[in-house]
Amino acid sequence: MADDGPPRDFQALRTEIAGRAGDLPKRLMQIASYALDNPDEIAFGTVASIAANADVQPSALVRFSHALGYQGFTQLQEIFRSRLRDRVPSYDERLAQLRGHDTAGSRSGLVLDGFLAAAGQSVSRLREQLDHDVFERAVGLLVPGETIYLIGLRRSFPVTSYMSYAMGQLSIRNVLIDGLAGMAAEQAGFMAAGDAAVVVSFAPYAAETVALAVRARERGVELLALTDSVFSPIASAADVMIEISESHFDGFRSLAATMAIAMALSVAVAGRRAE
Repeated sequence: MADDGPPRDFQALRTEIAGRAGDLPKRLMQIASYALDNPDEIAFGTVASIAANADVQPSALVRFSHALGYQGFTQLQEIFRSRLRDRVPSYDERLAQLRGHDTAGSRSGLVLDGFLAAAGQSVSRLREQLDHDVFERAVGLLVPGETIYLIGLRRSFPVTSYMSYAMGQLSIRNVLIDGLAGMAAEQAGFMAAGDAAVVVSFAPYAAETVALAVRARERGVELLALTDSVFSPIASAADVMIEISESHFDGFRSLAATMAIAMALSVAVAGRRAE
């Protein structure tokens, strides 16, 4: 925590929690995860309701506030309330309205509008939350990599497959771990110090992706994680982590923000190498 006091805005609070994810006691980490996933509930809820929803004792919320340097929970809660006052209006209300509409007219049109709204919300949130310094660190991590390994299975595979295509077009040597015929471990077998890896995984995290991230870390590979939480199992193994929260429509999550990051990383790395 900084010498001039606790975090004074929501972005600084997120950064503080991310930096202390491995140091907080298990119960306080549980509260931190709940708070970052449900910021509106923290802003509007009571101590009793928040504690019940987070499955902790009310006193734990006070301990969590003190651990972050606040005098009490009310002071911490004000950070979440200021986020709502200061933020650019999101697509949350629009998504709720779409789901409540009469679908007799055009169900297909509703689905299209819903996915477009979810994609817009994902990108808007990423623009609001992503620190450009973190992105610069991510690019800097990949630039010197002799070979860049791209690891992302199941829902994350479209992201890494696109990056492999883009990097190939940009003359960046890479290996796409696609897991065909169960050969993911063998495809990653040549990873070594001097290489870099991009690992992409979102809840529910693919077990094989997590295992490959751990293997990369053990072999001294510089690791960039694209994931949805500081508590993701690939976050702790990463040298740099970009947190991406994708919105969903009727349970189907967007990949719009993640694909934007994938495109930006590929082009930025090529540009930096050209310099």
